[in-house]
Amino acid sequence: MGKRRAAAEIRRDAEFAAFTAGAAGRLLHTATLLTGDREQAERLLTATLARTYADWLRLRADDPYDQARAELVRRFACRPWWRRPRGGVLARLTAQERLVVTMRYFEGVAEEQTAAQLGLPTDRVRAIGARATATLRSRRYDPAGPAPRAADRTEGRPPSGRPQEPARTVAEARDRADRAARRAAEKVAP
Repeated sequence: MGKRRAAAEIRRDAEFAAFTAGAAGRLLHTATLLTGDREQAERLLTATLARTYADWLRLRADDPYDQARAELVRRFACRPWWRRPRGGVLARLTAQERLVVTMRYFEGVAEEQTAAQLGLPTDRVRAIGARATATLRSRRYDPAGPAPRAADRTEGRPPSGRPQEPARTVAEARDRADRAARRAAEKVAP
């Protein structure tokens, strides 16, 4: 019995090392999207891979990547509220929105599978995904961004001399930026 068990452990170690070499980068990127912080993502991935290693012999028939991703999502979803993400590319989204966006759009998981994994109805996952993408699209322009330089302060004012209100939509912000660029080009052109 001892030789058979030792051989199984050696095989498990080799298989797991190959799996980790191939999937760890993608899982780390997923964890980084969820947490918004590289250090927290590495901690989350380490805990996920430790659990996957412990369950490796039971995963024979299942896809180990799907199991590792499911464990990663479970560990992220069960975090206390005070350890929720505060930064990253998806900083404007709630933790639940981050989960749905990451699973649906980055990982390419179907709505039904995402709903089953998160314990939500399919319609709810669809609604969360729509709300999250609308949030990401509508807030590309940050009106509370860096203050304009002194030379640019008069360009953003309407003819009345009053300060201009911040743009309410991305399209409005783009229009204003285009007009400012045209005015700057007209000043430079002979």
